[in-house]
This record gives sequence, C-alpha cells and structure tokens, in this order.
Amino acid sequence: MSIWSRIGELIAALRQGESLASVFDRLRTPPERSAGFAIAVIALGAKMAKADGRVTRDEVAAFREVFRIPPRDEAAAARVFDLARGDVAGFEGYARRIARMFRDRKEPLAHLLEGLFHIAAADGRFDPAEEGFLRRVWEIFGLDERVWRALIARYVPGAPPDPWEVLGLSPGASLEEARRARARLVRETHPDRLLARGVPEEGIRLANARMAAINEAYEAIRRHHEAAAAAGRAGAGQGAAAGD
Repeated sequence: MSIWSRIGELIAALRQGESLASVFDRLRTPPERSAGFAIAVIALGAKMAKADGRVTRDEVAAFREVFRIPPRDEAAAARVFDLARGDVAGFEGYARRIARMFRDRKEPLAHLLEGLFHIAAADGRFDPAEEGFLRRVWEIFGLDERVWRALIARYVPGAPPDPWEVLGLSPGASLEEARRARARLVRETHPDRLLARGVPEEGIRLANARMAAINEAYEAIRRHHEAAAAAGRAGAGQGAAAGD
C-alpha cells in the first residue's frame, strides 16, 4: 500500500467534526511515519499559505519537487491541504503533535522544516509572516540554533551568503575545520544513512539540494582561505622589497 493510499484511508476514517491533527495520534509506528511526514508537510504548508495569504504556482511546483504524487492520489493530497487550511486549530497544535510523533528522532523534524523552507522560498520572496511561522515551528520542534541559521543562509532570497553558517561553523573557521565539517555533513546526507535514521523518502529527495549547498559552501571557504594566503604572501613580498 502506498503512503497516499494510507493517507486516503486516514482521511476517510475521520469522524464528523474531527480535526486533521488527530491523524498524527494514529501514526505511532515507524512504518507509518512516511505517511505522517507527508501529512505534516502538506498540513503545515497549508497553514503557512494561510499565514501569508497566498499560494503561488512556484510553491506548488516546489511541493511537487518534494513529493511525487501519482495522478490517482492527487485528490488525497488536495484533501489534506484543504482540511488543514480550513481547520480552525492553529498550526502550533499541528507542530506539537508532529514533534511528539518524531520525539525520538530530531533529524526527520529538521528535514520536515527544510521542506517548508523549500516551499516558502520557491517564489523568490520570503514574507515576514512565513519567517515568523517557520521560526515558531523550529522552536516547537526543539531544533538546534545551527539548523535555523543554516536554513536561513541556504533558502532565504537576498540573505547574505554565509558559507560558515551552511557548514555549521564559526566565522573564520580554518580550512581544515571546513573540510571536516563537509565530510561529516556529506556522511549525514547520504540516502542510506538518512533512511536508517528514520527520514522518509520524501525528506531524502531534498538531499541533492542540500549536498550542492554543502559543496558550494566548502568551495567558498576554500577560495576565501586561498585569497587570504595569496594576500599574505604578497604583503610579505612587499615588505621584503621595502627592506632591501
């Protein structure tokens, strides 16, 4: 059974007046967490759309980059979106239930938040309402500050590029520290490792973009150190010439 078939069953089983958020209480076992992850991204995406008042074609396209929905299951995905957007319950209740569902694993929550960033930034703008929404979800998920800073550095249009933030390093970290950070992040981003740590397939589809950002950040730091070293050599040469 596909996750979308399971999602369709869960929606059909909702009692009259029952909130979509109650679905998360029924997804307790690891095999069902892929369905929970999909519902979470759709539901929080719907709440985020409600926060900034619009859903653009770019955001829909970004969602489809994360999820490959068979045509026969598109109605189930649309139903989840509509239920979440129309639910009077606030997004914080959704986020808390999702956090409880993945309480033993922070990594899926980080990937879920990344999926929301991916959708929010797809239209080339980052609305203050979206940023406030995402920050509150980050807080509820209890994720590390470095996760937030790295996502801002990678996804927010117009944000000053900060390769150290992307690699989770302090500004001015050495090239060797950057090399070690890149190696660690590449290991952590490997699909087999992500699957073993409970990240659903949909979250793994974001790994290619993350890997590209990791490599770009490392290359930027390498160029920075090479330029600094060249400037130092040039300065030393000038000093020696002046002393002659």
